[in-house]
This record gives sequence, structure tokens and C-alpha cells, in this order.
Amino acid sequence: MKYAIKKFKDHQVAATIIEEGDLHVKMRGNTYEDLFKAAAIKEAWDAILENKNKLATLTIYCLIGQRSDRRFHENESFDLKVISKFINSMNFDVVKILHPHSSVSLALIDNSSEINSFEYVQKAFHKIRNPVLISPDAGAYKTTHEMAEKLNADIIPSNKVRIKGVPQIKIQGDVKNKVCLLVDDLADGGRTFKLLAEELKKQGANKVFLYVTHAQFNYGFEELKKSIEHIFCTNSYKDIQDDFVTQYRVI
Repeated sequence: MKYAIKKFKDHQVAATIIEEGDLHVKMRGNTYEDLFKAAAIKEAWDAILENKNKLATLTIYCLIGQRSDRRFHENESFDLKVISKFINSMNFDVVKILHPHSSVSLALIDNSSEINSFEYVQKAFHKIRNPVLISPDAGAYKTTHEMAEKLNADIIPSNKVRIKGVPQIKIQGDVKNKVCLLVDDLADGGRTFKLLAEELKKQGANKVFLYVTHAQFNYGFEELKKSIEHIFCTNSYKDIQDDFVTQYRVI
């Protein structure tokens, strides 16, 4: 199945179905415009009666709003709920999401399933040559632990706590003379990873590497380069041209 997207000067998007068949829309999905493109494609596809018995699949590589997986304050919007309702309104038969931030995304989005990021962590793991995996916080521990079991790797948990408003990193294991790989789903600015890498090296780690699936890094890499040897990620959020970063292509 083939389609074309046209974007007008007022930012309206419109879709045209060029070739009929099963529909599979693949996109980064990290902007509201991406979601409207998907909706336009699905609406055009639905209008073709012959597609009634065909399969419609939506693959999202970096779901917008996935960290807003609850109402943080009673007077604020529950953004992921709003986004999920919009996705559900498209009525895709299958929705695949790469490494969602939490299970809330899968609970809110109909017919959804996770695309596991293990193969990309595995590539980084073998490139570094068998490092110790470090989970950066309690939320990431379960996923990192599952990966460590598959890789037959050691894992050391860490956690960030605030004492009188000042973030402090707690490492729950011995990292002296070890090579470490931090594993997480998403990096916005990367400050937490910088602090964690600094603490790991204070406690004797030889080298610290970082893997994240969704690489935003909105403030660049200069500060991170002071404590992290190299970053591994996918191009789910954007393409990065920097020797400090190895990207695995997913889209």
C-alpha cells in the first residue's frame, strides 16, 4: 500500500492513497503533526471500500507525551491520555510502540504492543565488550534487569534522591575498576546521566557509557563528554551527526 502526504502553507496536511492494500504507517510520532498525518492517511484509506478486510497498522518509534503518563497536579492536563484518545480515534487494528516510557502507554492505547529495544542494547553491550549494566532509577530497573539476564551480564541499581532540594545519586553495588553501561529509555537534557556518571567514576568505575532508545539531548553533548565515554541510541527521535554518538537506525 502506498500513500502520499501534502503539506499546505498553513500547515494543513492531506493524504492521498496511491495504491490499495494493507496499510502500515511508520513514523517517529514525536510531534502532533505526525499524529495528524497518520489520521489523514487512515481516513483516506478507510474511504476506500475495498480496504474493509485489510489490516491497518501504525508503528510509532517515539511516542509524543509518553513521560506525561499521569496527572502530575490536579489542575494540569493528563497529556498522554489526550494523545492516546486521539490515536484510538483512528481505529488502527495494530499499534506498535518502540520502548514506551511506561506500561501506561500500552494500557491507554487500543491494540497496542511494545517493540522491544533489546537488540540495540545488545549491540552496544557487545561493542563495549561486556560492561556492567547500570539502571539509573527504580523505574528502569525491571527492564534493565530483564536485559541483563538475556545478556548474562551483571547489573547494579542506582537511584536519584533529593535531600533539601539537592539531587544525590545512590549506587547500590561495587563499580571499582569496572566498565559501566547506563541503560534507559529516554534522554531529554541528560543531566541525570551526567551526575550518575560522575558518581560512578568517583566510586572507581574505569569508563561509563550510555544507551538510550529515544535521544533528544536538547542541550547538546559538551557537559556529557566530561564524564561519559560514548553514547549509543536509536534515531527514533531525530538523526544526530556527532562522533560522540552511535545511532542505530529504526526509521
